[in-house]
Amino acid sequence: MSNVVIVAKIKIKKEFKEEILKELKQLHKSTHALDTGCIQYDLHKDLDDTNSFVFVETWENQELLDAHMATNHFLTFVKRIENKLENLEISKLEKLI
Repeated sequence: MSNVVIVAKIKIKKEFKEEILKELKQLHKSTHALDTGCIQYDLHKDLDDTNSFVFVETWENQELLDAHMATNHFLTFVKRIENKLENLEISKLEKLI
């Protein structure tokens, strides 16, 4: 089974930037510490937009990605960011090489 790559582009509403950035960093920390099958889970800041961030994730397979999305730390994150983003764009890719 192929690795699954996620690119999640997150644009935070200006008034929530510091609060949500803290949540992004906590999700990063919890995912690395607790989730099986996480090969890569990197958080990047957009150099052209100070309110935009990108997660680049690589998972061993879809089942382990699904398990991550069912964890308490991920579900808590989703709840805490509700209505605080301008935009969220998620691409799911299959790693070929």
